[in-house]
Amino acid sequence: MIGINVKEPEKECNDKNCPFHGTLSVRGILLTGKIVSDAMDKTVVVEKTRMHYVPKYERYEKRTNRYKAHLPPCIEAKKGDEVTIAECRPISKTVSFVVVERK
Repeated sequence: MIGINVKEPEKECNDKNCPFHGTLSVRGILLTGKIVSDAMDKTVVVEKTRMHYVPKYERYEKRTNRYKAHLPPCIEAKKGDEVTIAECRPISKTVSFVVVERK
């Protein structure tokens, strides 16, 4: 429905910034990560971990990135859940992603 291969949530919502039930369109990159904070209202912090190779030491090091993402009410995700986030237009100063699926 929204142009990416994720299942639509069963619950309905009336959030205008919901890609399923509102007018927010998604584009760009899809990321998968873990929610590390859900203390804000309708916003979560998603952390993505990756391995980076250091040629000098011929070893890998762990690097993390944190993304703030809008959480629509129809997707019931909480701290510790694995989620997929999609890039969208800037919703606020720091939020440019929206949660589209809970794994």
